[in-house]
Amino acid sequence: MRTALTAFLLLATPAFAAERTVTVDVWADNWFAMYVNGSKVLEDSVPITTERSFNAETAQFSVALPAQIAFIAKDFKENDTGLEYIGSRRQQMGDGGFIAQFKDAASGETLAVTDQNTRCMVIHHGPVDTSCAKESNPVAGQGACAFEAKEEPSGWADTGFDDSDWPQATEHSERAVRPKDGYDRIRWDNSAELIWSDDLERDNTLLCRLTISE
Repeated sequence: MRTALTAFLLLATPAFAAERTVTVDVWADNWFAMYVNGSKVLEDSVPITTERSFNAETAQFSVALPAQIAFIAKDFKENDTGLEYIGSRRQQMGDGGFIAQFKDAASGETLAVTDQNTRCMVIHHGPVDTSCAKESNPVAGQGACAFEAKEEPSGWADTGFDDSDWPQATEHSERAVRPKDGYDRIRWDNSAELIWSDDLERDNTLLCRLTISE
């Protein structure tokens, strides 16, 4: 089981703004990167190409509140079919899942968590038909193995980006996500929820946004 990576990251804020030191815990199936007010401050330390790349990350950053948090979260896919272990007996669709919590580093107060109020947009969906996983020679873009992909919207991680038309995240149970290595090393707040879109298997890449309020 991999240990959590701990880092300290300082974000540039106006001199007059009161800063808070925030501790963040993140677990993702399989990979994520996190932005604060448009600047990347944390990335999963285990490459997504690592088989069974499950681990938790813990970091601290200083920022004036309110602060805009943005994540890109990816479930592993071997190619645009959305499948993994292609050509083997284990050929299948993967399944995603993601959870994060933000706490005041001094007091331990929970400031924000992932839940249904998080806004998430799917930018890669595949395969369009689950029967693709049973094909002997699945080809991305053909038949059941067609896929849908979007470019990342310009400025999607920035504070001024309008995400009001993004869907709310779907909360998923531990039984549905089956979180693995690293998840159980974190003491999650009772309000923190495992989230994804409503399709754990075929939605492979998500952009998500939430706000840490004062």
